[in-house]
Amino acid sequence: MKLLLTASGLRNATLRDALRDLLGKPFESANIVYVPTASVAEPGDHGWFVADMSRLHGLGWREFDVLELNGLPRQMVLDRLSHADVVYVEGGSHYHLARSITGNGLAEGFLEVLESRVYVGVSAGSMIFSRNLTEHSADVIGDAADLHVLGATTVEPPFGLFAWYLKPHLYSPDFPERDDAWADRIVERADFPIYFIDDDTAIRVSDDEVDVISEGRWRFHP
Repeated sequence: MKLLLTASGLRNATLRDALRDLLGKPFESANIVYVPTASVAEPGDHGWFVADMSRLHGLGWREFDVLELNGLPRQMVLDRLSHADVVYVEGGSHYHLARSITGNGLAEGFLEVLESRVYVGVSAGSMIFSRNLTEHSADVIGDAADLHVLGATTVEPPFGLFAWYLKPHLYSPDFPERDDAWADRIVERADFPIYFIDDDTAIRVSDDEVDVISEGRWRFHP
């Protein structure tokens, strides 16, 4: 399994090169499927969404598909995921994304697809692999309101591959409260490992190896 878990997409050459290495061929020879599901649960201006999608499309893929996880037959979703070389899952609400995967019965089939594809996550799309994506972590992180606004009090991790939790947008100007003091407060409450990454950083998973690639800053608390 090959995962590139970013905070804000392929924002710099280091992250783009990392994806190219995981893919093993030029972008123009590959199909990508873009999954916007998490973004639709976020209110307000979606200029960030348009900018990231445009940046990604500009890399020159052989085929650029767009796939919503809700409202389509399960097998159609899995077939479209399987047709891609790269599965790119956009940011937004990680709780809505997780509940879309589990609620539509996609978790097992999605993981099977990822055994032979490259996955790129953006923010919410990077957060759904932790087995600690639960209502407990929502309380620890302090974003339970984002779960409750969906009319839910619990969330089931769709994949549960890692014990560590990923929290994006450290030091981001779009999230000015996410500074070291904010991270320190979370660490004091947490009973699970956490990566905090900025918008120029990614966690790279290649089979059993996990490392950090970055042109920015990050923190890990085991």
